[in-house]
Amino acid sequence: MSNETAKPGYFGEFGGSFVPPELQEVLDYLSEQFYKFKDDPDFNEEFRYYLREYVGRENPLTYAERLTEHWGGAKIYLKREDLNHTGAHKINNVIGQILLAKRMGAKRVIAETGAGQHGVATATACAMFNMECIIYMGAEDTRRQALNVFRMELLGAKVVPVTKGQARLKDAVDEALGDLVQNYKTTFYLLGSAVGPHPFPTMVKHFQSVVSEESKRQIMEKEGRLPDAVLACVGGGSNAIGAFAHYIDEPSVRLIGVEPDQAATLTQGVPGEIHGFRCLVLLDEEGNPRKTYSIAAGLDYPGIGPEHSHLKVTGRAEYVAVSNEEVLAAFQELSRVEGIIPALESAHAVAYAKKIAPGMGKDKLIIINLSGRGDKDVEQVFHMLKK
Repeated sequence: MSNETAKPGYFGEFGGSFVPPELQEVLDYLSEQFYKFKDDPDFNEEFRYYLREYVGRENPLTYAERLTEHWGGAKIYLKREDLNHTGAHKINNVIGQILLAKRMGAKRVIAETGAGQHGVATATACAMFNMECIIYMGAEDTRRQALNVFRMELLGAKVVPVTKGQARLKDAVDEALGDLVQNYKTTFYLLGSAVGPHPFPTMVKHFQSVVSEESKRQIMEKEGRLPDAVLACVGGGSNAIGAFAHYIDEPSVRLIGVEPDQAATLTQGVPGEIHGFRCLVLLDEEGNPRKTYSIAAGLDYPGIGPEHSHLKVTGRAEYVAVSNEEVLAAFQELSRVEGIIPALESAHAVAYAKKIAPGMGKDKLIIINLSGRGDKDVEQVFHMLKK
């Protein structure tokens, strides 16, 4: 399941750690502790306990019977990360990292968030473990996701609106990294996506791989074979790498990541560095990260996880882009046909599945990773549709 090369933290040419020396010391210690505990029986017993008793795993792999009939063609299954406590896949990684932070003696936790789901999950875990919690969020995203801001504050977190740059996810990451540089002796940075300098991409994948661990077992129980394709939306890449992880070494399974067409890092990006690591990145004419936009705040990022970059250039995974109009249509269609309101992020994967399913035989199987529920997006979609 590991895609890392002989050099730790690298996936082919992508990954690494390009940070100031004092921060590198902190990351080296974090890496040491992660590798120490990731295979520790007591740590994993506690991790699985909280996934089961607090998050509510395992969650279903639901046969979408009406959607299958509606589209024609391939049989559609939904991996229901939307049923997790806090409403998205983000809590899987948060539980793993908060247990690591506890063992490292951390009392102060910081995080970045785009749509707010990672922020809510982090605030939830910090409340449970009695840790100070600071969440950096782009000011534009605090407006788009005001409900999640209130949820974080209700859980005891301090939400810091970031007004620099585009006031979106990239800028929130900038501020969180700046905080870590200033306060690295007392602070644990609980990064939410499969991005950043080593060991974050490896660590996030490890904790999110529970998604494909379950879906692989579940599809074998239901169908007696592996799926023909697994689809997931891609922003920074955490839900997608979790959904793909246990299928990477199964060449018969197509891995398809779906991006917003105005933040299509994997379909339009070039190799470069952002936030202390090397990946495919969207750059402007001057070589700086390009301005991006997505109606789904969680996908609005000009970089991508280094392992996704590697999967792209090696051809192991496919990455495609869909439009805002297609996403809004998929958001409504899944709601009306299956009674499931998806997150706008997840609706990207639904939108592309709608394109390919009719052309596949009825004996084919598609798994869509439904990474989150759409409660957070309902008001935003209401206003967009009214326009």
